[in-house]
Amino acid sequence: MRLIRRVLTGTVLVVAAATVGGVPSGASAAAESAVRVDVDARAGLAKVGDVALGVNHAIWDSQLGTPAVADLLGDAGVRMVRYPGGSYADIYHWKDHTAPGGYVAPDTDFDTFMAGARRTGAQPMIIANYGTGTAQEAADWVRYANVTKGYGAKYWTIGNENYGNGHYGSAWEADDHADKSPKEYAAHVVAYAQAMKAVDPTIKIGAVLTMPGNWPDGIVGAGDEGTWNQEVLTRAGAAIDFVDVHWYPGGSTPAEALTKTAHIQDAAYLLRQQIRSYAGDAADRIKISMTETNVDVGRNTQPGALFLADVYSGLLEQGVFTVHWWNVHNGLGTVSEVAGHTDYGDYGLLSSGNCNADNTVCQPPMNTPFAPYYALSLMGSFARTGDQFIGTGTDDASVSAHAVRRANGDLAVLLINKDPSASRSITVNYNGFTPASGAPAVSSVGNGDDAISTGASGSATGQTLAPYEIKLVTLHPAAPNAAGPKAPAQPAATVTDRTATISWPSAGAGLKYEVYRQNGGISEQLGETTATSLTVRNLEPGRRYTVNVLARDAAGRQSPSSLPVTFTTGTPASSSCTVKFRDTNDWGNGYVGSIDITNNAAAPVNGWTLTYTWPTAWQTVSSGWSATWEQTARTVRVTSDGSLAAGATATVGFVGAYSGPNVLPTAFTLNGTVCTSV
Repeated sequence: MRLIRRVLTGTVLVVAAATVGGVPSGASAAAESAVRVDVDARAGLAKVGDVALGVNHAIWDSQLGTPAVADLLGDAGVRMVRYPGGSYADIYHWKDHTAPGGYVAPDTDFDTFMAGARRTGAQPMIIANYGTGTAQEAADWVRYANVTKGYGAKYWTIGNENYGNGHYGSAWEADDHADKSPKEYAAHVVAYAQAMKAVDPTIKIGAVLTMPGNWPDGIVGAGDEGTWNQEVLTRAGAAIDFVDVHWYPGGSTPAEALTKTAHIQDAAYLLRQQIRSYAGDAADRIKISMTETNVDVGRNTQPGALFLADVYSGLLEQGVFTVHWWNVHNGLGTVSEVAGHTDYGDYGLLSSGNCNADNTVCQPPMNTPFAPYYALSLMGSFARTGDQFIGTGTDDASVSAHAVRRANGDLAVLLINKDPSASRSITVNYNGFTPASGAPAVSSVGNGDDAISTGASGSATGQTLAPYEIKLVTLHPAAPNAAGPKAPAQPAATVTDRTATISWPSAGAGLKYEVYRQNGGISEQLGETTATSLTVRNLEPGRRYTVNVLARDAAGRQSPSSLPVTFTTGTPASSSCTVKFRDTNDWGNGYVGSIDITNNAAAPVNGWTLTYTWPTAWQTVSSGWSATWEQTARTVRVTSDGSLAAGATATVGFVGAYSGPNVLPTAFTLNGTVCTSV
């Protein structure tokens, strides 16, 4: 499956039509539902960089670099293109433009790719061949690109999905190394980085990791000391500038696939935790790229478009510096009907124009945009370089909302209705921003549309979303954007179990600072001060918090938000109990867990209940032993009638399951007392 989606050859698959899900276009819609959306300009998230919107180009694509394709990508706002194409990167040799065992289309060499990238207005993301290549070959490529040709190619990843080399059982990625462990990959990443940066020390080197919650995340291979991510970061963290992950979250129906974007915040949080835990000093310099993502159902129809808009926004607001769709062209797959329209099972943004073996099913003409292309075009209008994402929240899981604040004070709000059959009446509430009156500028694309509609409609506070519609609403502030204080720099946090001291550099003289905790689209003010730090008290142990700082001058003018700081409170330094929670054997969507409970008190505990809460809704206890296990919603209770003597430790175990990022709990109570976690 993973190879098939990356390969476009002269042979096409025989396909059969089938109904996958959704409702036909024109079917009567259910009654319109009311939805509240909150947008908070005080809740700053990540800023949009200059390579935020990306796509993949592949050497087996005969349209690579053509003016028609380059212009379509440029029109959509694409600012980064990836070459030479997924798993092909680990068999590709740039000097002679060959990929032994694979197909290379004419006129897809590196110079042709770079000409197309320049016409698009995009920077390249280049994959150096790890599987069948050498560090010297990669260094020679850097020399040709940046010294001989002066292309200024900044971003270079070492390999593609190298954890798929058979080390964990599944093998789709070429790897000629006798040792296929993450330890060996990490050693070569260091060697590649040294050789490549010796040619051009300004380039950025990326190492391949796996996305938390996706195989083989959590698995420790035979002979390894840790997971793929742990081994690579520990051994190569000092040599790299970014990590590169892919995400194909799956889902057997459009509805299921569209729920997967709820995993993004926790996955990004876990990945950053791994980087900080394993990559050594100055690990915060290591950025994250997402260079492949797509869906399994509705790739060419509106579900694919909805997913693209939601996933690009979700990843960018979490600080991922570039997000890439797989692929520009990919070719005919299994044909079905999704949401009343023909879906060609094609991972491409644009049609490849090919047919099945007996010519009974053909795609639209070459380069015809599929639905995700229009979503990408909306993203190009929405998330512009320099914009800052801000917090949003909705009271309906079928509606996603994202928002950015522009440098000129404007706000842009992206609304996504993931319901295929019912419209939504949206009421938008703003915090830290007052919109101008009148109908705002609106751009939208709906189910089956072959163009983006634009015009003024609705109001700043009221919009209607048709079934499966994406709508971009751009708003001016009610008052001119009077020059006020600059945004404070990103704060830092020093935490205990119950307190957090938030600190930041001075943003100027005579300012008052306001500290806010993010809570969807409605922030909670934690305090204000004229100093450059604030200690917040009465926090919950083991809980994650995201905090922003804003400045206000003597005239009452408020600055834009700082970048956020996210932290998790600890547990008491000393307590009458200590808990150690361990994942002892993980297989990718479940694990054997063990919990050690120690009584630190001077007296025995006769009968006990240990309580904790899963950080996410997709984590469960499948079974447990050595105590009675019960889970209600996300809360787990482990009960024993036994006695725990002073200084004694009881060990209980369970089988856990997860269907997304496995964020382990860190806070536990024993008979109502918060324990120290180790």
